Amino acid sequence: MYIEYNPNPVSRKVGDCVVRALTKALNTTWEGAYLSLVLNGLQMGDMPSSDVVAGSVLRQNGFVRRTISDSCPDCYTAEDFCRKFPTGTYVLFFGGHVACVKDGNLYDAWNSLFETPIYYWTKERY
Repeated sequence: MYIEYNPNPVSRKVGDCVVRALTKALNTTWEGAYLSLVLNGLQMGDMPSSDVVAGSVLRQNGFVRRTISDSCPDCYTAEDFCRKFPTGTYVLFFGGHVACVKDGNLYDAWNSLFETPIYYWTKERY
C-alpha cells in the first residue's frame, strides 16, 4: 500500500511534501505543482506550502475538501484510509505533512501509513 514516491527533479527531500502530493494528484510535474503553489501563495499573501494555498490549487483543479470522522482519531491511520478508499485520488493532510493516495496506494517520500490524517481533498466523480 505504500509506494515510495519522490518526483523532486534532483531527488532531494527538502520539505516539499505538498509539491510531491500535488504532482501525483494532479498528474503534473514537480515544477508545475511548485509553480501553481507559488503563484497562488503570491496572490493570497501566504506561503506556498500552507494548507490554505494547497487547498486553493486543489479546488481550482476540481477537488473538494472532506473531513474525517473524529470518533476514533487515535486509530484512523493513512493505512486505514487506503483500505476504506481503494479507488480514486485523495490528498491527505496530517497537520504538518501532506501525501497522496491513489487507488488505495499511499505515495510519499517516506512511509506515512501510520500517521493520522485530519482531512482530505478528493476529486468528485459525477
